[in-house]
Amino acid sequence: MRKRFASGIAVAAASITLLAACAHPSSSSGSGASGSAGAPILVPGSIGNVYPAAAGPETAGTITWAEQPGETPTSLLPITGDGDNSVFNMFSFIWELWRPTYWTVYGVTPVLDQQMSLADPATYSDNDRTVSITFKSSYRWSDGTPITADDLLFDIDLIKAAIKESPANWSGYTPGNFPDDLAYTTEPNTKTLVLHLTKPVNPVFFTEDVLGQGPTNPLPAQSWAKDSMNGPMITDWKTNLSDDLKIFDFLSAQNKAVNTYATNPLWQVVDGPYRLSAFDAANGAYTMTPNTGYGGPEAAKVSTFKAVPFTSDSAEMDAILANEVDVAQVPLEDVTQLNRVASLGYHYFGEPDFGMNFADYNFKDQTGDFDAIVSQLYFRQAMEHLEDQAGWIKAYFHGAGASAYGPIPVFPENGFLPSTAADNPYAYSLPDATSLLKSHGWTVVPNGTDVCSKPGSASGECGAGIPAGTKLSFNLIYTTSPQIIGDEMEDLASEAAQAGIHITLQSSNFDTILGNYIDPESPGNDNKWAVEDFGGEGDDPYPTTFGIFNTGGGGQLGDYSTAQADNLISASISSGDPLAVGNEASYLTENLPVMWQPDQDLIWAWKSEVSGPPDTFENLTQYYATPEFWYFTKT
Repeated sequence: MRKRFASGIAVAAASITLLAACAHPSSSSGSGASGSAGAPILVPGSIGNVYPAAAGPETAGTITWAEQPGETPTSLLPITGDGDNSVFNMFSFIWELWRPTYWTVYGVTPVLDQQMSLADPATYSDNDRTVSITFKSSYRWSDGTPITADDLLFDIDLIKAAIKESPANWSGYTPGNFPDDLAYTTEPNTKTLVLHLTKPVNPVFFTEDVLGQGPTNPLPAQSWAKDSMNGPMITDWKTNLSDDLKIFDFLSAQNKAVNTYATNPLWQVVDGPYRLSAFDAANGAYTMTPNTGYGGPEAAKVSTFKAVPFTSDSAEMDAILANEVDVAQVPLEDVTQLNRVASLGYHYFGEPDFGMNFADYNFKDQTGDFDAIVSQLYFRQAMEHLEDQAGWIKAYFHGAGASAYGPIPVFPENGFLPSTAADNPYAYSLPDATSLLKSHGWTVVPNGTDVCSKPGSASGECGAGIPAGTKLSFNLIYTTSPQIIGDEMEDLASEAAQAGIHITLQSSNFDTILGNYIDPESPGNDNKWAVEDFGGEGDDPYPTTFGIFNTGGGGQLGDYSTAQADNLISASISSGDPLAVGNEASYLTENLPVMWQPDQDLIWAWKSEVSGPPDTFENLTQYYATPEFWYFTKT
């Protein structure tokens, strides 16, 4: 399933132990002989296996990696706006070149990985209003310049300028939160930046969300602090917001010149494991070569990373079956071919990502009074009753998935799932759906269109703002890749029709939906969509939905808003109560800000001659690509 990078999803703290460092095993760990990865490693809730890293000589080469159909990169600048805020831009493209301050996944485990982070653990003082970040001495820019506190400050100052120009310029922004709550900064030494905030913050929330998946990335001030390609360096960017805006606008303009991504000298100064050496603006194909100055953990010999685009899931599957690609995702519709994939010399592994799948409602769409209709909880309950999650998993996922009824998934395993989300509070039932509509003033016309016959806001009436004669008819826009989203939506429309709900389906693609059918990104299109399905959102390790379902959240999609949700989400990011995020998730499970959908396994296959630490293959299921750990083995 396609995911938006939910940078607005906060990571608050029930326990500070979530900040414990995870150590990457070395690339030669494991017990297998050269070219063999040894016994498989079993992961709960998964399909297939990962293997220990192969022992013996490591060989560098060119590892071909399949880009997902229709998900080619649309942006390179680490300061991403709402329309470019996807896992495909960030995790497997931008973050190969510029790493976030803190890295927040380890295999399938939602936890901060300290060894992969650019800075030592952040420290908090003054009632959690002062945050100190010290960068590791091992990380340098590819031009040899050390990463310093100024580089993170440069990023923060550009974010401030970007937001002042337009809040949509930074996808991590929610008014009143960072950087609005930043009073001033100090630098006790060149490696340490201290943030002095106007209010206390939850340490894990701030570390994981703002400094990690916010994201904040140190940026090379020594190369990027200019407002024209051949102009002089700007030296007063720390004190002059107008100059910061000039710098941001210049970088943004360069970012739009997609055909120069691989040739523009700006983008060659990196701190990640790779440099971009080729980029095809026509189809999104790209090649990255190792950054020899990278200071983080990696294989003994790092391979070139080559992303290969595909026009469809079937084309990607054909490439796997023809042995033409080293690492690729197996479409869910091809789960039945996994034995064949294995017989061709591939390992495979699948696990649901730590996130939420849903179809999103637009609470601002006034077409046919949909905004008033969708504001009624009974309507959203009726829609949920029309989803046959078990049937979808069997028919479309071929069993490779799990039901999900709220913002926190069952798999990967985590300690946050509330009991109310363990079972479906709105089980699949056409009679229950029609009963809800009838009991709230609708004349149900199976295979026709229901009509509001009892307007008003009293018991048994349609609800406030819904006039007599209103028809229960609206559109639903969905992405065609992967195919299963279309399958699900066609089945939903068929079930809805039996309840007299007329849904007009419109096919689209991931990038178009993100760019045109999200309210904060394209408010002029508010009345062009009622429901959309592009996949869903990824959770952070502490899975609060801050930024997504709170009023005015920077990652809002369709402007859902309730006072209760706001209060519970606020408690999740500001208190140490271990039950807070469960209370939030319990409410959202029952209040239905979106149409919750089952989670499917993201299944990845890689040639058996490609090896590396197990977690670096596991994390593909969480949309992270870390090819700097992969290598070829000699057979």
